[in-house]
Amino acid sequence: MNHRQTRRAAVAAALLAGCALSSAAMAQDWPAGPVHIFVGFPAGSSPDTIARLVAEPLAEALGQPVVVENRPGAGGVIAVQQMLARGGDSFSININGPLTTAQRLIPDLGYDPAADIAPVGLIATSPLVLAVGADFPADDLAGFIEAAAEPEAISYGSVGEGSGAHLTAELFSDATGVQLFHIPFQSYAEVTTSILGGEIDSGFMAPSAALPQVEAGKMKMLGVTSAEPFAQVPNVPVIAGTAGLPDDFRAELWNAFIAPAATDPAVIERLNAELNTILADEKVRERLLAMGWQAQPGTPKDLAQRITDDTALWGGVIDTVQAAQ
Repeated sequence: MNHRQTRRAAVAAALLAGCALSSAAMAQDWPAGPVHIFVGFPAGSSPDTIARLVAEPLAEALGQPVVVENRPGAGGVIAVQQMLARGGDSFSININGPLTTAQRLIPDLGYDPAADIAPVGLIATSPLVLAVGADFPADDLAGFIEAAAEPEAISYGSVGEGSGAHLTAELFSDATGVQLFHIPFQSYAEVTTSILGGEIDSGFMAPSAALPQVEAGKMKMLGVTSAEPFAQVPNVPVIAGTAGLPDDFRAELWNAFIAPAATDPAVIERLNAELNTILADEKVRERLLAMGWQAQPGTPKDLAQRITDDTALWGGVIDTVQAAQ
């Protein structure tokens, strides 16, 4: 490299370093006005409560109002669409569906999760539990599988076609070789009521939905879909590696903080740092766990990998379900 080339390289490096410093400084001065977080579910829902739990300390850290805007519909998809349409300082706290399964389930989605969305960070995860009525003849997973040996002998309820509960049951069916009879409902409350009334046999549901009935002696939890025991229901055995299921069996719901893809990387970095600080607060972690969620601080790269992995996992389940229809 001659003298002129060396000088050009030094100038280019200095310019890049200056741009990086300028971007970082801009992120520290950001935001200049209110920040908007779109939530795909109504006020009082779990994603809404999580968003508001994060929004208050985030507003304090940023020195600007953080406005939570509820845009319910299409399993959280409308909130993502609104975030992208509004632009500017718009973000979303949303569940996994709009980022992992929506492209396979909703025609003309209007966005590409891989190209149009920038991961900021995972907020919290929650497994599902396999719940049955107190008088169900089996007390463990092996007994449940044995009871389901005849095709569609055991029914289960979910919170709708394509929901996490539905796809988890289908993943379980594929892993065990049993064929369950699916009955979709609108909510976990309806699933729980139907189990208690003897209208259906079982359901994969959030631990917090089943726990009150278990504590009242009206239901049993036979297994949990996380890789390790879940703190809210620590005595419920993990499904992975049990009764012939694979050791890597896992099905988790999650909430995450996302941004439009065009967002300044320095802003993403700052938001991620503030989010992780919030999630390290013991009071925040306790409130999340009381709701049935486990805080999951991490990097944007961690969330990107979770999106990639779950898109592949649930895409395979969807293919299997659609092929059988």
